Amino acid sequence: MPSSFIQAVVFIVNTLTQLYLFVLLLRLLLPYLGADFRNPIAQAILKMTSPLVIPLRRIIPPIGRIDTATIVVAFAIQYLLIVVLLLILGSSETIAKIAVTSIVNLVLLTVRLFVFAIFIRVILSWIAPQGYNPALAIIYTLTDRVLRPFQRIIPPMGGLDLSPLFAIILLMALTIVIAGLKPIGL
Repeated sequence: MPSSFIQAVVFIVNTLTQLYLFVLLLRLLLPYLGADFRNPIAQAILKMTSPLVIPLRRIIPPIGRIDTATIVVAFAIQYLLIVVLLLILGSSETIAKIAVTSIVNLVLLTVRLFVFAIFIRVILSWIAPQGYNPALAIIYTLTDRVLRPFQRIIPPMGGLDLSPLFAIILLMALTIVIAGLKPIGL
């Protein structure tokens, strides 16, 4: 097969799987961040992830507020994604390297989730600063805890809040450091 076709297949498989992993990570993070689960977006997240999480939750109970079943499902999906991508590329790696790469990729996705949420929050603050919708409530729930420390250090100047800029810079630097821990370069 041509190299560009393989790259396209890898891109599609990787992107669709990561989108679902984002939803799983939202399911994991929203209770911890105190989200309102009466929100229709939160309800949709639960409905999209419940077929995989609920059966496993019967076997693996949560530990405190940590939804271990969701973590196991996310890890399993990420692990399978790496195996599939390695098969498509005609490569192989050890189980340990795949497992470490899976964990690092999940941490990277979590950091990217926060970066995307901050970007969306900034853009929506320009478009509809006083508006409300369920998606905006989820975005604020995700970003408030990340931005709060920066807002204490860098107060708004003349109505301009620069804390998202510094939060994104720090999160992107963190992404670079974490990405360096991956033993498999997928």
